[in-house]
Amino acid sequence: MDINFKKSALILVDVQNDFCPGGALAVTDGDQVVSPLNECARAFAAANAPVIATQDWHPAGHCSFASTGRKAADGEVLWPDHCVQGTKGADFHPGLDLKPVTLVIRKGFRPSVDSYSAFFENDRKTATGLAGFLKGLGIGAVYVGGLATDYCVFFTVMDAIAQGFTAYLLSDAVRGVGFPEGSVEKAINAMKTAGAMAL
Repeated sequence: MDINFKKSALILVDVQNDFCPGGALAVTDGDQVVSPLNECARAFAAANAPVIATQDWHPAGHCSFASTGRKAADGEVLWPDHCVQGTKGADFHPGLDLKPVTLVIRKGFRPSVDSYSAFFENDRKTATGLAGFLKGLGIGAVYVGGLATDYCVFFTVMDAIAQGFTAYLLSDAVRGVGFPEGSVEKAINAMKTAGAMAL
């Protein structure tokens, strides 16, 4: 992989216990992203390129939890309780090497707004500040891996492109939820159509 590290950043999306086998919202083979992401992160760190990790960080009773008993809006998915602030499930996977990480973005901490993307909350207006951070460093390209392909990775890649970044999907370092059926394939096709390059 030929990377211009001076102009590139790596984004590790939600590599947390609750999204890995045994977790509250486990993605099949979710822990298989850890090794390739560690390898990538070390390469970026060795070149002094930024490595950003996102972390779902929900308060108890978060609006995205099915346990609240509320009815899902059109196009919305309600999930089992997951990544509750301060719990083991919200921790990064123990195998993920955090030494190369230069910035952690916590998302989904507002009780009434869910957050998939590393760039925006799901209201599509509330920015996390990541775009400004990367542009301030002169970054033009982002390499994205993590969990899950069809939700948080997808929205991160699509928002990166919308914010003017070139986006690369690390195909061996993503795994998807697959709900509803076909969502992973649909997400990958949509990312490619929008201009993302799958590596």
